Amino acid sequence: MSGTSLPPARSACQRARLPVTLALAATLGGCGFHLQGAMPLPRTLAVVHIEAADTQSDFYFGLRRELLASGTRIDDAGADPSAAVIHIITDSTNDSILVVSTTNVPAEYELRYTMKFSVTAADGRELIRAEEHELVRDYTYSESAQLAKQREQAILSEALANDLASVVMRRLSSL
Repeated sequence: MSGTSLPPARSACQRARLPVTLALAATLGGCGFHLQGAMPLPRTLAVVHIEAADTQSDFYFGLRRELLASGTRIDDAGADPSAAVIHIITDSTNDSILVVSTTNVPAEYELRYTMKFSVTAADGRELIRAEEHELVRDYTYSESAQLAKQREQAILSEALANDLASVVMRRLSSL
């Protein structure tokens, strides 16, 4: 045999993979599919002031992060006259007991995250009337893992807040 080796023959499956991948990419692009990430916002939201009673909440941070990722400049001082205003009217979480064990100990909780917002353009026009959104998740409770369950509740609350921030961003991008 000679010192040169021939590349291994490609299987029919490997040869078909490239055209199928290209066709799938073209189809997804044509139908309006976008990878999750920064959402393009209208020019009226190029500069935004977020008006909120609680500027330390998970929702506030999530919304702020998403706005910045979309290229929006945030006017923290509220001094820019060209800034649209996002009014966060309600931003709250609530725990309630769903299931109690036979020993009268909570076994399952329901976490409810509620947010209500509206948006006003720089000229005072109402872009989005006040609308409320709420997400609910259940989680189990164990006395023996109390610290872990408290951390789970905090992580779940943050995830719900981020989901609500995404809801707001989809609403804003539809303007």
